[in-house]
Amino acid sequence: MKTHVVIMAGGVGSRLWPISTPDNPKQFIDVLGVGRTLIQLTMDRFLPVCRPENFWVVTSERYVAKVHEQLPEIPLDQILAEPVGRNTAPCIAYACRKIARSHPDADVVVTPADALVLKTEKFAEVISKAVAAVSGTGRIVTVGIKPTRPETGYGYICAGEMAEDRVVKVDAFKEKPDLPTAQSYLAAGNYFWNAGIFVWNVDTINAQLRRHAPQIAGIMDRIAPAFYTEGEKAALAEWFPQCDKISIDYAVMEKSEDIHVIASDLGWSDLGTWGSVREHLPKDPEGNSAVGADVRLFGCRNCVVHAGGARTVVAEGLDGYIVSEADGNILVCRLSEEQHIREYSQKKPD
Repeated sequence: MKTHVVIMAGGVGSRLWPISTPDNPKQFIDVLGVGRTLIQLTMDRFLPVCRPENFWVVTSERYVAKVHEQLPEIPLDQILAEPVGRNTAPCIAYACRKIARSHPDADVVVTPADALVLKTEKFAEVISKAVAAVSGTGRIVTVGIKPTRPETGYGYICAGEMAEDRVVKVDAFKEKPDLPTAQSYLAAGNYFWNAGIFVWNVDTINAQLRRHAPQIAGIMDRIAPAFYTEGEKAALAEWFPQCDKISIDYAVMEKSEDIHVIASDLGWSDLGTWGSVREHLPKDPEGNSAVGADVRLFGCRNCVVHAGGARTVVAEGLDGYIVSEADGNILVCRLSEEQHIREYSQKKPD
């Protein structure tokens, strides 16, 4: 099997404070209380299409030990440590150039580490179709998600036709829309959420990066001679921070002429906010969701309580609130104000 999976696991998930922090971001947390962390769930759903020895993780140097602890099946030398974060284009360029050195015919799926997919069997079918569509071709295929609501927090992919579960041409990528625009996308039927999952052959992406992101490709030319040697870490430390800080969407996807999408209803969420976490947790008759051994709610409605580390949580009379505890940090915030959590959680200046 020549399919490889690259898991991008360098983010800090600051909108899910206090359970997600720079020391222990959300991809390494059992956010939904199911006994598996998000990065473990990510690997689980790709196992039908990729052997464990063909998985790679790109992460921060500070998280290498966490990745190895949670995904011991992945060879340690395939956990790639970025000296600094430079967004997704340099991250992907590094992983795909290194894979190409040892597996020159590899087909690669790149995925975030911290999303949720509920329909895992359907997901494996979609990924298999995408891999078949890129193998031996110059195509790039991205995975689209059939929208269930006019969401303003996601980017969109405009497909050339209204088609599900088939690989079709992409007309355009769209930035996060305002509500009226999102409503028009939903009504049109050929707009899909951008899940940030990409499928390509290593030759294809490396050629596209050289064409559309020559600065990054040039940096990789300097690092590549050190791949699989003791000098790789030093070469990365010297050159990787000089890469342009840019997403793969801006660097390649919006410029390339041969982009396709396969879209489906996969029960997908990026779990980027407390509201999205609440959406995927069981709810009591009053609309409350809770993770924790002993959570007691009295007269509360439409709340999400996440306190896996606390012995007991008692709340009374709350409507539409987030209550979360982790490592001695406590958040009590209205769900309607959750966009400010990153700001609220910043340490006050001395």
